[in-house]
Amino acid sequence: MLKDASKSQKISIFAQTLTSFMENNIPQEWNKFYLKDVSFVNLMMRRIYNVLIVANPYDAFMLEDDGRIEEKIYNEYMELGLRYPPTFTQVSTTEEAAAVLRSTVIDLVICMPGNADNDAFDVARDIKGKFPNIHCVVLTPFSHGITKRMQNEDLSIFDYVFCWLGNTNLILSIIKLIEDKMNLEHDIQEAGVQMILLVEDSIRFYSSILPNLYNYILEQSKNFSQEALNRHAATMRMRGRPKVVLARTYEEAQKLYDKYSDNTLGVISDARFPLKSAAKAFGNEVMPEEKPKHRTDTFGREKCPDAGLQLFRYIRKNDPFVPLIIESSESENRAKAEAEGFRFVDKNSKKMSVDLRRLMEEHMGFGDFIFRDPKTHEEIMRIHSLKELQDNIFNIPNDSMLYHISRNHMSRWLCARAIFPVSAFLKHVTWEKLQDVDAHRQIIFDAIVQYRHMKNIGVVAVFDRMKFDKYAHFARIGEGSLGGKGRGLAFLDNIIKRHPEFNQFENATVQIPKTVVLCTDIFDEFMMSNNLYPIALSDASDDEILKYFLHAQLPDSLIADFFTFFEATKSPIAIRSSSLLEDAHYQPFAGIYSTYMIPYLEDKYQMLQMLACAIKGVYASVFYRDSKAYMTATRNVIDQEKMAVILQEVVGKDYGTRYYPTMSGVLRSLNYYPIGDEEAEEGIASLALGLGKYIVDGGQTLRVCPYHPHQVLQTSETEMALRDTQTQFYALDMKHVGDDFKVDDGFNILKLRVKDAVEDQSLNYIASTFDPYDQVINDGVYETGRKLITFAGVLQHDVVPLPELMQMSMKCGSEAMRRPVEIEFACNIHADKTCDFYLLQIRPIVDAKEMLDEDVRAIPDADCLLRSHNSLGHGISEDVTDVVYVKYDDHFSAMNNFYVADDIERINRKFLAEGKNYVLIGPGRWGSSDHYLGVPVKWPHISAARVIVEVALKNYNIDPSQGTHFFQNLTSFGVGYFTVDTNTEEGGFVNKEMLDAMPAVEETQYVRHVRFDRPLRILMDGKKQEGAVLHPQE
Repeated sequence: MLKDASKSQKISIFAQTLTSFMENNIPQEWNKFYLKDVSFVNLMMRRIYNVLIVANPYDAFMLEDDGRIEEKIYNEYMELGLRYPPTFTQVSTTEEAAAVLRSTVIDLVICMPGNADNDAFDVARDIKGKFPNIHCVVLTPFSHGITKRMQNEDLSIFDYVFCWLGNTNLILSIIKLIEDKMNLEHDIQEAGVQMILLVEDSIRFYSSILPNLYNYILEQSKNFSQEALNRHAATMRMRGRPKVVLARTYEEAQKLYDKYSDNTLGVISDARFPLKSAAKAFGNEVMPEEKPKHRTDTFGREKCPDAGLQLFRYIRKNDPFVPLIIESSESENRAKAEAEGFRFVDKNSKKMSVDLRRLMEEHMGFGDFIFRDPKTHEEIMRIHSLKELQDNIFNIPNDSMLYHISRNHMSRWLCARAIFPVSAFLKHVTWEKLQDVDAHRQIIFDAIVQYRHMKNIGVVAVFDRMKFDKYAHFARIGEGSLGGKGRGLAFLDNIIKRHPEFNQFENATVQIPKTVVLCTDIFDEFMMSNNLYPIALSDASDDEILKYFLHAQLPDSLIADFFTFFEATKSPIAIRSSSLLEDAHYQPFAGIYSTYMIPYLEDKYQMLQMLACAIKGVYASVFYRDSKAYMTATRNVIDQEKMAVILQEVVGKDYGTRYYPTMSGVLRSLNYYPIGDEEAEEGIASLALGLGKYIVDGGQTLRVCPYHPHQVLQTSETEMALRDTQTQFYALDMKHVGDDFKVDDGFNILKLRVKDAVEDQSLNYIASTFDPYDQVINDGVYETGRKLITFAGVLQHDVVPLPELMQMSMKCGSEAMRRPVEIEFACNIHADKTCDFYLLQIRPIVDAKEMLDEDVRAIPDADCLLRSHNSLGHGISEDVTDVVYVKYDDHFSAMNNFYVADDIERINRKFLAEGKNYVLIGPGRWGSSDHYLGVPVKWPHISAARVIVEVALKNYNIDPSQGTHFFQNLTSFGVGYFTVDTNTEEGGFVNKEMLDAMPAVEETQYVRHVRFDRPLRILMDGKKQEGAVLHPQE
């Protein structure tokens, strides 16, 4: 089931669905389910940044304990991995407070009434009058005198009263309590954050329990955040920690519970507290009651001795499983609480905080998940992380599994760890609804796998041996840069995550291959520790440099990481360069550095040895002769170059002795050679069987526009299909094992013939068969006849949605990069007509010759030697001085075209020998096999032409060919092809009079060659199909 899981996952950033292939014992609603991803970015948006302390200097000094409160709070924040520690300002008079409030936005006022006077209250009231939304709390060192005085104060403006016992972590708790209150409603709605309700009216007691509670929760959230894939994700994840909410009366507690019952992680309550709020405390107006029946508190509120039990009975009716903990200083309450199934903590106990922590760990889902034996309650297994739960879910005994499922423990544990999508889903998969332990295991497993997959996509994780497995995706080792290609891959991954439509097809998955990047700091360490710079920067030959590098030592710490990667991928590995300069300033360094591939071997140590050699080979290629020359040419300094290395599973299938994908391709989102009804913006793809190296090396590929998959020029005529389709392909040699690495990174790549692929049966949906008897091409693979790589099955017969996937890749890629892009991809097509489509690389298209800023159409005719409104090709050329043209006039006859071809072939040879180019002009179709339609040349006869112009004349008006006879060569060499029709106004023109008036360098009966003093300017706009050759500039 697991092998096929990847095909069935339709991942999207919002809703994701996973089909489980189990027997039908799982109801449909859980067989195919959706996890809604939760973003932590918008949580805890309202924070306390600036705190104003209103106190006389002595009290403030007492609070600061020699003035170090900010430092202490800062240390508290750092230890708990929290960000944004607040700043503190201290004032003692109304004037000082007003001055601060004018210049600073204050979020919290802490008011400290001292022993001497009550000025602090007056200052606080004054602030609250002017700024009613500021939070205010009273912080007081409790003594009998102060208690008495506070009875006479109107405390309605204050959110809380706290008792100061000299510990700074109370300040942290006050800040966190108020932040939790500010963000509670929003965060619960946004992400389903959990709430721990603390019901306690004793000021002294909640002042000591809150710091303990927060310390514990923040420590736990710091621990569980380590499961995140990188530091940023960990910080974000901490925002999802449970919030603490303080209620001081039954009324307040009941209101809070009713509102957030679905998100209550647990309730901790005092036994005795007021049922209603008092009139003069905390802004509540209530009717004065007659003589109280029970003891009253500081504020004259009547305390009910079993309020806690009443509250818990109310909650238990609604939720049979939510953890409820009673804390009381009256020991007789223990028996009452436990009789009703509630947990009890003794307030008088010296180890009260330890007891409370233990209960929270056991019942509220904090700490490790402990599977217990339901009869003896002994520990069976301890789970530390989500991955451990995934790995062990099928090993838990049934009775233990049943015990935990039926009590909703799993969902609560996930909640406490801020794994909301899975916990929210599992909360509804109750034992009442589905009474099958194995089905529950499978659902939990599927949900975790899907959640981890969802979290992995579009994220560069820090590589961790404990977490990287077959569901992991993209990780980095080291702290340096990912390099150009590495960034491109991470970007592609992110594009897939942001565009759920990629995975809308039932029979296709879109992803990037499993990848680990060795960041640039590992390159630095390798170069320095092995002292390689002297040889690297010397004039030594490439072979010598490689030899030195292969003898050097990689850091030992990588060995265990590599073994984990082998285990997770179980496929051959490509080792690619990803250098800092590769896409800095968008410099295309394509093909400058080495890319090696190594086979997957059962002997991991042998595979490790090959991997180490390949990494060192890629490092060495930075210092090869070609790289140094390229650096000089692009004005880069070689020691600025740093190399990251990408280790990536090779996309393909294992055919025994060789390994290759069904197809590889390169997409360009701009097509400068659109023919028929194609448009430049619709892009172009080059497709080939086997490894993509074949395309990069300039092999014969199939060109197709993804928006016109039924129009493939190369297969439109039988003769062309036989001549212009792929005859060879590349595959990885699985037998070539050893450390004999060469400078040529293709030393273990096999160059095979298409008929070798017939034996592998890899051509089923991508080939057609030529029937020599009927001289026709039939789509599909048949016994007899030559096999042609036409990709007919995927382009014309919709076996898999290849055209749509290519369209989406180009559209999303170019939109995300805001410029035309080139994308490499590979695809495996399976026998059951499903496919895995992998995006391998993305880069912006920027060739110097393609930076055309001018509007070609706006150039006046007077400046042009010739112009065409129907041209193919793109770019600027400024080094051509020669024009070779066929002598023609209105009475031109095609009778002599054979002789014309001979003359041109001879002139072309001279250009080739001198390494120069020319503009070629002639009537009719160039390259036509019928000499009545044009000059019957073959490509080698005109290969030095930079621009080829076909002219339609009055009495020789042939339909233009747009270069179809040697289209492959035009596109691969970037040659322009202009069509000029002299019969229409809009057809363009050639200033033949000017050419005729010039002296000839060479002239035959049919052909003339002229040369200008200075170079012509050739402009081609591939987007608008405009072309012009301008007179040399004065």
